Amino acid sequence: MSQPLKPSTAAILTLPPLLWAGNAIVGRMVHDLISPFALNFLRWAIAFMLLLPLAGWVLRRDSAVWPQWRQFALLGLLGIGCYNALLYLALKTSTPLNATLVGSSMPVWMLAVGRICWGIAVSRRQLLGAALSVLGVAVVLSRGDPQVLRQLQLVPGDLFMVLATILWAFYTWLLSRTSVSGQLRADWSGFLLAQMVFGLMWSGLFTGLEAASGRFHLQAGWPLLGALLFIAVGPAILAYRFWGLGVQRSSPAVAGFFGNLMPLFTALLSIPLLGQTPQLYHGLAFALIVGGIMVSSRRA
Repeated sequence: MSQPLKPSTAAILTLPPLLWAGNAIVGRMVHDLISPFALNFLRWAIAFMLLLPLAGWVLRRDSAVWPQWRQFALLGLLGIGCYNALLYLALKTSTPLNATLVGSSMPVWMLAVGRICWGIAVSRRQLLGAALSVLGVAVVLSRGDPQVLRQLQLVPGDLFMVLATILWAFYTWLLSRTSVSGQLRADWSGFLLAQMVFGLMWSGLFTGLEAASGRFHLQAGWPLLGALLFIAVGPAILAYRFWGLGVQRSSPAVAGFFGNLMPLFTALLSIPLLGQTPQLYHGLAFALIVGGIMVSSRRA
C-alpha cells in the first residue's frame, strides 16, 4: 500500500502544472513569432546559461555524468528535446486549453509504461480512474460531439500532444529508475544541467531539421525575449526541479495525476491572457478527469 501523500509533497507537485499551464499559454501567444523547435532550443539554451554558474562542475572531464552519458542522453531526448518541442508544435493548431486537456491522459500512460516496462502492478481502482481520464480526453477530442469521434476528425495538434504525453510518461519513470552517483543525486542543479547538455544537442538537431525543411522563422523583439525568459526560468528550471523532487517523494504514478491540474490552470489563465472562454464540454471533461484522480489516488 502506498504511503500517505504529505501536504508538502502535494504542494511541490502542484507547482509544475501551474508553470506548465503558463508555458502553454505563452507558447500559443508567440507561435507567430518563432517556429516551435527553435522556441524549444532557445528556451533551453537560456536555461542552460542561467544554471551553468550553479552546476558547471558537471562539464568537467572527471564528472560523474560521462560514465552514465547514455542515461542522460535518453533523459535529455525525452524530457528536453521532444516533449516541449511537440507541445509547441501542437499549439500551432490546438488551443492551450485543448492541448493541456489532451495531456491529461498522462495517468493512463504512466500506468501503462510502468506496467509494461517495469512490471509495476496496476490496481482496479487505478484502472477505473484511468478509464475516467480516457473518457474525459475523448470528450475533448470530440469537442463534446460523439459524431466527431466516429468521423475521426482530430486536429494535428491533438495528436502531437498525445505523443508528447506518452514520451513524458517514459521520462518520468526513467527519472525514478535512473541510477546516478551521490554527487549528482545530491545536487539537483547538476542533475538537471546534465540532462540539458544532451537535451540541447537533440533540440539543436531538431531545429536544424526544421530550418532545412523551410519551416524555421524568428521575429526578434521584446515580446519574444520576455516570453523566452519566462519559459526558461519558470516552466523549465523551476518546474523540472519540483517535478523531479515530487517524483522522488511519491511515485511516477501519483505524480502523473497531478499533471491533470494543468487544464484547470490553463483555463483560468486563458481568460485574461487569450480572451478565451471555456466551453461546456471542457467542464465535463475536467469533471471526468478530476474524478479519475480522486478514484485512482484514494489509497495514496
